Amino acid sequence: MTEINPLTRLTVPLGGQEIELQTVAFDSSGTEFLRVRIREGRRFTVFDIDAASAAVWAGAMAQWAAGRPGGQP
Repeated sequence: MTEINPLTRLTVPLGGQEIELQTVAFDSSGTEFLRVRIREGRRFTVFDIDAASAAVWAGAMAQWAAGRPGGQP
């Protein structure tokens, strides 16, 4: 059985896409992934990424946001 736990959900102001982040644990292997679900109208894009990929992605996003209004210093 797969265990799914919500982390956060947000709606993008321009475009209205709904983004949901979840932790997904697969009982068969014990492996955990970060599930990213993006909803655009009736269309969904869903993918699972490993911790190393999530760290690279998070770092790139944080670096981009840091130099822009609304981003953290």
